[in-house]
Order: sequence, then C-alpha cells, then structure tokens
Amino acid sequence: MLNISHNQLNKKVSLGDFKSFPKAFKNKHYKIFNRFIFGFGILVLIILILPWTQNVSGRGYVTTLSLDQRPQTIQSQIPGRVEKWYVREGDYVKKGDTILYISEIKTEYQDPLLVDRTVAQRDAKTRSVESYSGKINALNSQIAALDRERVLKLQQAENKLRQARLKTKSDSIDLEAAKTNKAIAERQFNRTQTLQEEGLKAVTDVEEKRLKLQETEAKLISQENKYLASQNDVINAQVEISRLSAEYADKIAKASSDRYTAESSQFEAMAQVQKLENQSTNYKMRSSMNYILAPQNGYINKAIKAGIGETIKEGERLVNIMPSDYELAVETYVSPIDLPLMHVGEKVRIQFDGWPSVVFSGWPNSSFGTFGGKIVAVETFISNNGKFRVLIAPDPEAEPWPQNVRVGGGAFTMALLNDVPIFYEIWRQLNGFPPNYYAPENTGTTTTEKK
Repeated sequence: MLNISHNQLNKKVSLGDFKSFPKAFKNKHYKIFNRFIFGFGILVLIILILPWTQNVSGRGYVTTLSLDQRPQTIQSQIPGRVEKWYVREGDYVKKGDTILYISEIKTEYQDPLLVDRTVAQRDAKTRSVESYSGKINALNSQIAALDRERVLKLQQAENKLRQARLKTKSDSIDLEAAKTNKAIAERQFNRTQTLQEEGLKAVTDVEEKRLKLQETEAKLISQENKYLASQNDVINAQVEISRLSAEYADKIAKASSDRYTAESSQFEAMAQVQKLENQSTNYKMRSSMNYILAPQNGYINKAIKAGIGETIKEGERLVNIMPSDYELAVETYVSPIDLPLMHVGEKVRIQFDGWPSVVFSGWPNSSFGTFGGKIVAVETFISNNGKFRVLIAPDPEAEPWPQNVRVGGGAFTMALLNDVPIFYEIWRQLNGFPPNYYAPENTGTTTTEKK
C-alpha cells in the first residue's frame, strides 16, 4: 500500500515482538544466498570464457547430387489419348520399360499403314530416279554418237572440198592449155591466110586452119565452163561443211537440252525421295512415341493423368518417377549477409527431419544425431526466397548419412566457422554483427583479405 497516511504503522509496531521474526530473519540464510550468488557468478564467468564455434544455420531439404538423379516427370511428346497403363504407383521400372500406351488423335496420323505407304511412295520415287539415270545415260550415248558422226561427216565434206579444189586446179591448168592452143591456132590461121593471099597456100589450107581455130575456141569455152563448175563445187563443199556443222550442233544442243531436262527431273525426284525418306523416318519415330517408356531405373511415384480415354496435349506431364540409384545431398539457403562465409569444401553439420537429435550449435562435437557434410557448390544468384542456395554433399571423412533418408525431406544445416569465446558471441548477437569473416587456405585468399 502507498504510505500516504500520517499514522505510520512501522513506527508504532515492532516486528521483533512476533514469533515469526527470528525464523524469517536469520543471518545464515544471507550467507547461503551470498555463496550461491558468488558461485553462480563464477560459473557464468567460466561459461563466458568457454570456446564457442560460430556457425551459419539454414533450412533446406534433401536432394540429389547429380541432376539426372532427381525426381522427374515424364511428358508426352505427341498429343493423344490414353489407351492402356502397364504400371501402378509404387512399381519399380527399368530403363526402357513401357509405362503406358497412347493412341493418335490427329487425323493425318491415324492411318495404320501410313509408314508402309510412305515407304512405297519413296520406293516408287527411287525407281523414277533410276529411270531418269537411264535416260541421262542414253542421252549421253546419243550425244557421243552425234559427236562421232559429226566428225566423220565433216571429214567426208572436207575430203570433197579438197577434191573440188584439186579439180578446180586441174581445170584451171586445162583452161590455160586451151587458151594456149587457141592462140597457136589463131596464129597459124593468120599465117596461112597471109600465105594464101600471096598465093603460096591453097584455099583449102586456109579453111582447114579456120576449122581448127573454131575447134580450139570451142574447147576453150568448154574448159571455161568446166573451170566455173569446179569452182562452184568448191563453194558447194564449203557450204556443205557449214551446213553439217550447224546441223550436228543443233542435234547435239537438243540432246544436251533433253539431258539437262532429265537431270533436272532427276534432281527433283531425288529431292522428293529425300522428303519421303524424312517423312517415313518421322512417321516411324512418331509411331514409337505412342509407347511412353521409362527414361531410367526408378519407382513410379504418382500418375498425374489416370484413367482410360483421357486426351493429353503435347508436352503434358503424365507420371512422376524417382530414380532408384542416386547420391544424396542437402540443398540449404543462407542469408546474403552470410554468403561471403560460404566456401566450397567447408564442413557442415546436418540435422535431418525425423531423426532424433540433441544439437548444441556452439559445440558441434557434443551434438548427437547430426551428420557431417561438405559444401560442393554455392549459388551466385539469389533465389526467389531472398536467400542464396548452397549444395552440401556427404563428408567422406565423417559418419555416413542414414540409409532411410528420402529425397525431399527437411534438413537443418549448420556451417561451422571460427572458434570464439561465448562472451564475444553474446556481444556479437546483441549488436547484430555478422560472424568473423575468414577464408580457408585452399582458396588462395591473401593475408590482407583475411584481415
């Protein structure tokens, strides 16, 4: 009660008059309490100077060390309809085992003989390519025959031209001889006519010389005609050579054009063969996709699409599978302020959910039920939860992890740092300072960076 009255009871009543006073106020109680306080203080001082292992704790879950050993979902590569399941949830499957069968729902792939008919079209086009090859070979033979025939014809025409030129030369010589004969006959006629006028020759001699002159003139005209005819033969032979060259050039060009046309058709047929080959291969691969196979050895966890007759889309998840062979790891998360303290190779203590444990974070050697680990990877990009991911693998130098740990279970991790006194750790926690920054020697950090 508040002492607001002028009538003070402690001045009028003496506590020593009561029987309970000597029992409550004994000097030996003060001595025991003082000794207790003194001992407790000494114990606290001893505890404050005990070593304490700084640590960075985090929450995570159990995962696998390799990416191909983690739980995965099996998707359908093609749209279809579920026709038959070959497994149940919890079954163990080997790589390549059939999980379910789906049928086609697209009309362009529902023909059961689609692959065989595509292969038949491909074979037909292949024979067409072979036919074009035969045609090309025949045209090549025809071009070669025309080329040989052209050479022979040209040689024949050149022989005729050579004969015509020789005949022209012979006719020119005969023409010169006829001119000479005419000149001789004309001189003889003039001489005989002069002698006849002088009375030395008879008229019959003059007429005989005139007749001979007329004959030589006729022969000269005939020889001129022959010479002109032989020159005309030379021109005709030259024209024939030009005609033969043009004729066979036209025939060879036409045959070459037909060959190029056949080659173009052959190339188009070959392209169609390749296209049909591609289609037949795609159809074969698509038909094999109707059977959903296990990608690796594992256990069927959960069927996402169940029942018969359900339609599925391309890339839709069908079933979850957990690989049977895996190496365990722990995926934990640390705050950004603690990220500089995380290094590959650091020791970590792990507490798994479901395993009884007594944990002393500052005295890891006194903890019970925790298991050793080693950091194998530190993520360099922040996660969606605002923390950085750290991957921890089993420490080969520590105790083995429990065999019944399952992927996806929770885990509490403690990364062990420096050893400091407890009073320093309490002072650090009260002030909100981070643990002492340090780097292991195997990281190549300099002395300045450690300081």
